[in-house]
Amino acid sequence: MKRIVIADDSATARMFIKRCLEIIGLGDAVIIEAANGKEALARVKEGPTDLVITDLNMPVMDGETLLKWIRANPKLSLIPVLVISSAGTPAKEAELLELGALAILSKPVSPPALMEKLGPLLAG
Repeated sequence: MKRIVIADDSATARMFIKRCLEIIGLGDAVIIEAANGKEALARVKEGPTDLVITDLNMPVMDGETLLKWIRANPKLSLIPVLVISSAGTPAKEAELLELGALAILSKPVSPPALMEKLGPLLAG
């Protein structure tokens, strides 16, 4: 069973992402919600995590900082991180991919877009 951490300061956005995951076949995954990057990092450290989906702009710790922390920790560095942003520019997207993001999705998230980015992960 997959364990997925969703980090977004909007409870509505987390609920929507959760619903999208259910639609694409991840309804049986254990979904852990976090309101910011710091909370998400704590959840990730609690146990094996198959995927982190993070918003870019959040209070306390943003998605980019969360991505950097995950990549810098040898025990966590292989966890795929999908970044979701409403303010993505091509330059910012390139920077996030260089930092090790699996992919960047624009808001609002849709099940087909999520499936396209997570397809290889779901097959594994």
